[in-house]
Amino acid sequence: MIDEISIRRLGVIGEAVLPLGPGFTALTGETGAGKTMVVTALGLLLGDRADSGVVRLGSDQALVEGRWRVDPEGGVAERVRDAGGDIDGDELILSRSLSSEGRSRAVVGGRSAPVGVLTEIGQQLVVVHGQSDQLRLKSATAQREALDRYAGAELAAVLGDYLEVHGRWSEAQADLETLVADRDQRAREADELRRALDEIEAAAPQRGEDSELAARVDRLANVEDLRLAAAQAHELISSESLYDERDAVSLIEAARRTIERVAGHDAELEPIVESIANAGYVLSEAALQLSSYLASLDTDGGRELEAVQQRRSVLAGLVRQHGSSLDDVIDLLEQGSRRLIELDQDDARIERLRASVAADHAALTALADRLSALRRAAAERLAAAVTTELAALAMPNARLTVEVSTREEFTASGRDQVAILLQPHAGAEPRPIAKGASGGELSRVMLALEVVIAGSDPVPTFIFDEVDAGVGGASAIEIGRRLARLAETAQVIVVTHLAQVAAFATNHLRVVKGDDGEVTASSVQQLEGEERIAEMARLLSGLPDSESGLAHARELVDMAQERARA
Repeated sequence: MIDEISIRRLGVIGEAVLPLGPGFTALTGETGAGKTMVVTALGLLLGDRADSGVVRLGSDQALVEGRWRVDPEGGVAERVRDAGGDIDGDELILSRSLSSEGRSRAVVGGRSAPVGVLTEIGQQLVVVHGQSDQLRLKSATAQREALDRYAGAELAAVLGDYLEVHGRWSEAQADLETLVADRDQRAREADELRRALDEIEAAAPQRGEDSELAARVDRLANVEDLRLAAAQAHELISSESLYDERDAVSLIEAARRTIERVAGHDAELEPIVESIANAGYVLSEAALQLSSYLASLDTDGGRELEAVQQRRSVLAGLVRQHGSSLDDVIDLLEQGSRRLIELDQDDARIERLRASVAADHAALTALADRLSALRRAAAERLAAAVTTELAALAMPNARLTVEVSTREEFTASGRDQVAILLQPHAGAEPRPIAKGASGGELSRVMLALEVVIAGSDPVPTFIFDEVDAGVGGASAIEIGRRLARLAETAQVIVVTHLAQVAAFATNHLRVVKGDDGEVTASSVQQLEGEERIAEMARLLSGLPDSESGLAHARELVDMAQERARA
């Protein structure tokens, strides 16, 4: 239930607070006073698409805030908490801001949230009816949804089971059709992949092998230069000639002996002698390493170079055919094996999918038949109940028919197509309400449907915008009475221009536009007593001060109270 709506800088409304509360709230006011902006504000709180054109001219942004009373343990509270918001006791605060540039921001329970969260919450809190909703009632989908709401929990449970099976069946059917349609292509893919894997496996490439081979080629191609340089370096460090005393090792040894002979005369020379000795050890070790390196150089490098070049050619061919690098080729070997196993199992997968599709089709058929039976039974009850309501809404000879026909194809809602037909008077052929009902009749059909459906599928709040369009007199009184009846089990908010409807309200709000064309904080008035009678007189005759108009207004209010209690 909505406790209160605050609106700032929305259309003609500069600032307004609407106290709502339980029961039947009627919202009246002169044309252009901003009544429609109230419905627009509620739509924004319920996740409707934002239009920057509704931001008040000269303002940076519009702001709408609503205070709801909700079950702290119910589904709405759970969704709010999932979105990161919070509920204070049983009070939920929703807000929506809209900038003049078109940016929109939603706040749910004190936490910013996607606008879609408002939509999800709104679907559980409010049903909005306006002229556009009457147009939607003309669609087959909306009519089927109305019937399903009336059918209640049993149909909802079967529909939930149906949706689960339908989703699984649809997915398996799509997979099966893809596999069968692409069987030849997948077979070609398997053959090509198998040849590629055979070629890669035969070559057995290793990660990093191409880099190692490149380094090996560089060494083998320059082996003579390497050999000459290593030999010369070895000769300079440690000559193998018995008569050459100019190699580095010999010179270092001579330096060590020279300093060592006089080191006893000066202690500072001892670490120098040790350093020279260490240098000799290092040079000797380098000489041994060079000797070992020379021995390792293959004397038959030309033959090895040819073998390495051949191996590089094999790897380069693999890269050209199967990837941009050797790692890509090896990845193909690892991943392609799994893909090949999948492709080779196509026949077995097709058989499994066919069995699954057949089993789900049988289950789907049974559930669809169950849905059809429930809908047909509910259709008879709904048609009879709405026909009774229409008689009370000054359509005594009208008869509503709800037809349920079954199609071959399975949809997300079953195989049924629902059509609501209206026979406006005896002897007339029942026609789809899109063709057989005027605007006023459609308003009454819609109201009758909501009154009947509310008994089996209660919604916390109903909002009706101009539901009384095209009607008047006795029909308007009956619409008011039916709205009052609906308000016994739900909160009902009605934007109306008819006194016959407003007379049944338990809470009457008037929106007044100031002389400057603006609706201010003081422009939304909660009417009681004589103020309400004056507004009713204005609605009836346009003369709020006329004695006869005031008398008629009092009579109408008294009559409404009596009929509401009846």
